[in-house]
Amino acid sequence: MDTLKTTDDLLSGDAVKLTFTGDVTRSLLIVDDDAPFRTRLARAMESRGFVVDTAESVEEAVGKARAHPPAYAVVDMRLGDGNGLDVVAAIREKREDARTIILTGYGNIATAVTAVKLGAVDYLAKPVDADDVLAALLAHESPKIEPPENPMSADRVRWEHIQRIYELCGRNVSETARRLNMHRRTLQRILAKRAPR
Repeated sequence: MDTLKTTDDLLSGDAVKLTFTGDVTRSLLIVDDDAPFRTRLARAMESRGFVVDTAESVEEAVGKARAHPPAYAVVDMRLGDGNGLDVVAAIREKREDARTIILTGYGNIATAVTAVKLGAVDYLAKPVDADDVLAALLAHESPKIEPPENPMSADRVRWEHIQRIYELCGRNVSETARRLNMHRRTLQRILAKRAPR
C-alpha cells in the first residue's frame, strides 16, 4: 500500500493511506519488454475501460500477479529475463478465471499448446493492435476456424516438431538435442531463428 503525505499531513505528522480502488473485474496486466509498444497498448486499453498495470520482466510481472491477480493479462512470450509462460502460470495459480493471451513474434504450435494448457485463452502473433487484443480477451467462444488455404511447408513442419520436443523437455536444449539426435549448437541455431513460412 502506498503512502501519500500532503502538506497538512506533514505538519500534523499523519499520513494518508492510498488503497487500490480500481475495478478488479476489468483489471489488466500487460507484460512486454518493448517499452513503446507496452505504453501504446496500455493507453489504448485504458481508453477501452480497463484498469491497466504494466510490467517489463517475468520477475516484475509474477510479483504483480501474486500481489493483485488481474482479471485479464496480455503477456509477451519472450522477455529479457525469461519466458512469458511462467507469468501465465503465476496468474493462473492465483486467479483461475483470469483471461490471458500470449503475444509473440516467434509463433509456433508447441508453445501455443503449452500456453493454452497453462491457462492462456489465445495466442496472437505480433504485430497486433488494441482491437485484436480486445477481441481476444473478451471472446467467450472462439468460432470454428476454417482450414488454411496454404498448409505448412515441410520446413515448417520440421520446425514445429523441434519446438514440440523442446517444450516437452522443459525447454532444456541439451535434453532436446539428445532426444532429436542432433548437435546442441545446431539445435540452438534453429531455436534462435524465426519459424519458416
